[in-house]
Amino acid sequence: MKIDLLTREYPPHVYGGAGVHVEELSKVLAKRAEVTVRAFDRARKPDEVPQVSGGSLRVVGYDVPRELSQANMALQTFGVDLQMAGDADGDIVHAHTWYACLAGRLAAQLHEIPLVVTAHSLEPFRPWKRDQLGGGYNLSSWAERDAFTHADRVIAVSLGMKQDILTAYPAIDPAKISVVHNGITIADFTTPESDDPAWKVFERYHINRSLPTLLFVGRVTRQKGLPYLLRALHLVDKGIQVVLCAGAPDTEELGAEVRASFAKLKAERGNVIWIEEMLPRPELNALEHGCDAFVCPSIYEPLGIVNLEAMACGLPVVASATGGIPEVVVDGVTGYLVPIEQKHDGSGTPTHPDDFVHDMAAAINRLMADPQRAREMGEAGFRRARDEFSWERIADETMDVYRQVLR
Repeated sequence: MKIDLLTREYPPHVYGGAGVHVEELSKVLAKRAEVTVRAFDRARKPDEVPQVSGGSLRVVGYDVPRELSQANMALQTFGVDLQMAGDADGDIVHAHTWYACLAGRLAAQLHEIPLVVTAHSLEPFRPWKRDQLGGGYNLSSWAERDAFTHADRVIAVSLGMKQDILTAYPAIDPAKISVVHNGITIADFTTPESDDPAWKVFERYHINRSLPTLLFVGRVTRQKGLPYLLRALHLVDKGIQVVLCAGAPDTEELGAEVRASFAKLKAERGNVIWIEEMLPRPELNALEHGCDAFVCPSIYEPLGIVNLEAMACGLPVVASATGGIPEVVVDGVTGYLVPIEQKHDGSGTPTHPDDFVHDMAAAINRLMADPQRAREMGEAGFRRARDEFSWERIADETMDVYRQVLR
């Protein structure tokens, strides 16, 4: 079987969970089939392509056409999609995120092959993307809707995401949606050796390893809920050190809003560190192993691969009870879920934001006040990530979807 995976992100250009998903999925699928990854951001050098022992993995990179270099981001995306669609040569094409939806839809028609799309998020539930794309949001929404409604199979990364798909696109037959969770490669998250240079991240950012430390990792985007966390941290025990690994703001306005909130928090509470750069994976791994708990305040999260990564490092997790997060974090076992009531207008905005903020702070304080219980939760989280979310298992389930579609 020959598979074309179409994606915006692929190493060395990965900035979110969808990119991690495609990277890991491609490596395990390549042991089972011939896989070609078609990705944005130029051709890859040989040393930038993951090596798969005994497998077949090819990576083709594409640039935005020069004629569209000054166009709206959505039109730039479509320029890359047209190139991908023309080059696709698999038995099946599998598109990830709206960025590759048009490529998948056109490739399926042009080459008369089945189309599979994976829902990592949905444009109707991310209205704040209009701040980033302007009128291009209408185009991204159209491309996603057209691909999803015409796909031979839709893969949802959680049961929560399946329900969101049916809400956003009620014309889709529920029988056409398969649930295949995101995964984790436990071997990639082992504790670094004591002399590993990755540990220098603590020294570089003046993080005190003797203090109980809470960690946040995520992009500065509305869906990640960082503004609510910054409010909640005013209510968290000041003896708890907080590290915010948060970069790549969606817009300058949001970046400025978060920067102002952080400055206020640092002045009034202190003991908080903001890392704005996107850390390389070894340093992020060291950071997760060197902290005591993880927090995920998202208001929209189809599954939450960041929580799986934290659990793979043995961290207990405090997370919003939204989307697919409750399918990963088990309340009272691997951490605590923070209840959240949300508007049903697509924004996910908490209907009672003050309650959400106070409940989040209370859950953090409760977890950090009992280090022994927190360690036990971290150990339970590690076992859950290892046993329930392995990429080998997910590759097998994905291959089953392909075989069903081809039949």
